[in-house]
Amino acid sequence: MTAPHATPGPTDAVQALLTDAGVLARRLREVLAQLTGDPVELDELIRRTAVTRRTVEDVLAAIGPDLETTGSAHRLAPQARDRYRERFALDELGAAPAAAGQLALMREFIESGPKPAAALDHVTATPETALRRAEWLRDNYDLSGANVLCLGDHDLTSLALGLVAPSVSVTVVDVDERILQHIDAVSAERGFGVRTLHADLRFGLPPVLEGWADLVFTDPPYTPEGIGLFATRAAECLAGPQSRLLVAYGYSPRTPALGHKVQQELLRLGMVFEAILPQFHRYFGAQAIGSASDLYVCQPTAHTRKLALRQAPGIYTHGPQSVEAREAAAPPEFLAAIGERLGSPVTTLHDPGWTRPARRQPSVYDLRADPGPWLLRMLLAANADRVGFVVGNNHPDITSERAQRALSELVAAKYRLRFHRSTPDAKHAVVVAELVEPDSAAGYLLQRAHGKLGNVWREGLIAHVDPELTKRAAKERIAALAPVLDDLDLRLIDLPRHRIEALLPHL
Repeated sequence: MTAPHATPGPTDAVQALLTDAGVLARRLREVLAQLTGDPVELDELIRRTAVTRRTVEDVLAAIGPDLETTGSAHRLAPQARDRYRERFALDELGAAPAAAGQLALMREFIESGPKPAAALDHVTATPETALRRAEWLRDNYDLSGANVLCLGDHDLTSLALGLVAPSVSVTVVDVDERILQHIDAVSAERGFGVRTLHADLRFGLPPVLEGWADLVFTDPPYTPEGIGLFATRAAECLAGPQSRLLVAYGYSPRTPALGHKVQQELLRLGMVFEAILPQFHRYFGAQAIGSASDLYVCQPTAHTRKLALRQAPGIYTHGPQSVEAREAAAPPEFLAAIGERLGSPVTTLHDPGWTRPARRQPSVYDLRADPGPWLLRMLLAANADRVGFVVGNNHPDITSERAQRALSELVAAKYRLRFHRSTPDAKHAVVVAELVEPDSAAGYLLQRAHGKLGNVWREGLIAHVDPELTKRAAKERIAALAPVLDDLDLRLIDLPRHRIEALLPHL
């Protein structure tokens, strides 16, 4: 005999409201907390919580029989208060003071991390700022079960969130491999729930992040192009109308026209400025803007995702990745000389294109603007029998025998590499890759870097390790090794380099 379904009670109706509110549910919990004390007038309840009248009335209606009303004053019935406090964790709403030692740990995280990359125009926020960001997110949003995305995280805001809100799920996307490795190392040591992915936002995002994030935090390059690009990528990641984008941005009072241009980029995406907190962030450097920037809290509209457009590749204020550097195209005779020497035309790329498989025919790619990670990503993306890359002679993967050996060993199951330093002149070098026949699951995976890891790994085991394996048995074998990887739905090309290095020996 089937048991009758329990009739939903008032707390279930309130829970439904909170679920619909997503990360904004904290505001509704604050309404409930106010109702656990003395009777409060409706007007005063709205004033204390800054929640709209219609939403407050929805909460009161959901409470229904658990609400005591005298005139226009309301409170929870005495017999219901403890039940509401417990179910909705109302006693936890007070802003928790920073635990002793958190600031010292934050300083340690920053000091032990990599120095700012000059090529990427980084300026580091202070430890106090990183903690202030994390505490503000904790105290203004319901982070329980929320997905938080940090687009770029040289300031280590993700680690600050790990300190003040250990249960929150955070994903960091950055182009700097050193930052990703440092965040992973600290998170593993401290038990933080932080996942790292590699991407250069100029060329796209890992597909798993599309529509994933409840909150996106970013401190992007302070140019209209930089803000526009990072905000566009953020718009692709936002989960819905209850999601929020938080942007750190500052400009000098001497250049209000620049601030206007940047704000226009956010407005162009259909964003609403829900709040602007002045001088919220502090930095080591950035003195042109007073070593400070504001916190923009942006609410998406129904048109935001449709308005998200691709941005130009030059986004930084200074350095080889700046807007001005885009104009430094290679002379045709330079590219022609390389193409003649290698027997292939040179493909000049503003978009290296590793977010999709590269062409199969032999090519030579111009990667002179590579800030460091492009060469490996293109080796993963390419599937031609022979492919060449023009890079700077000081590229980190070729400047020493040790660096060359590390890159060669990483892709050895796919490509055999040859390095031509000072070619065709003292400022440049050419790396030539010759395809090898895959004879292992690692080689199979390296040639399919855009497929889901779990699927490609399973196929590779069957193709190169044990043809007698069933798909189910291969999946079980992978599951036994899965602790080396956080998410088998990711693509190999989206993993940070150190995680690729850790994964391949297990294949």
